[in-house]
Amino acid sequence: MSEEPATPFPAPDLALAPRRPRVRPSALAALVCGGAALAFVCVLAFRFAWGSADYPRVAPQDMADRAFQQSQEAYDVLGFTRTVQPGVEDLGVSTENTLGSDYCYSGGLFNLDESVDGAHRMSHSWALDRVPESQAVPGLRRLHQQLKDDGWEVSSYRDGEAGNWDLFVQRDDGDERMSFTWFPDREYFMGGASGPCAYDPEWKDGDVGPSGDHLRPPAFGPARQG
Repeated sequence: MSEEPATPFPAPDLALAPRRPRVRPSALAALVCGGAALAFVCVLAFRFAWGSADYPRVAPQDMADRAFQQSQEAYDVLGFTRTVQPGVEDLGVSTENTLGSDYCYSGGLFNLDESVDGAHRMSHSWALDRVPESQAVPGLRRLHQQLKDDGWEVSSYRDGEAGNWDLFVQRDDGDERMSFTWFPDREYFMGGASGPCAYDPEWKDGDVGPSGDHLRPPAFGPARQG
């Protein structure tokens, strides 16, 4: 099998990034610019320099459901039939079925690493132990073809070269991503899906952490058993 060009593609990252003090563009513009008309022009300029996030207002639970559904659809194509209860006992060893929430970043010229208050990116992670080659290999090949047919862009696909079995896909300019890896030495299969950023409609000034970091998924398994 030929190997598609591999590009770095992180699995859904559940670690919380550190927050940094925010300086709002309007406040900084008021310090630099004088006069109402000039201040208005400056605010626009500062907003461009600092970046502006135009995320839809969607509750974290709805975005979590969306990521969970994508995982479930991929699980069906892979052909797995086990049901995994929520949680994880031993990360990287036991079965897993968890939700995660991460920060979103506004970009712009001056704050490439500035998190956006009230914004969140939900993800779903799952894993199975005791997955033999007879299940993992044909399942990954089948999923690779199915996702390409569905319009996903394949970022990386390694079909056994040097013992590596993984598949990473994305769409909508990377706003949505999925990752799948099988470890033949441990017969361990990992998967995950992450969705686009959204604003939490119930976010209030003073809230901390990304929204949705307390959510728990339902039991995970084939969609037909959902």
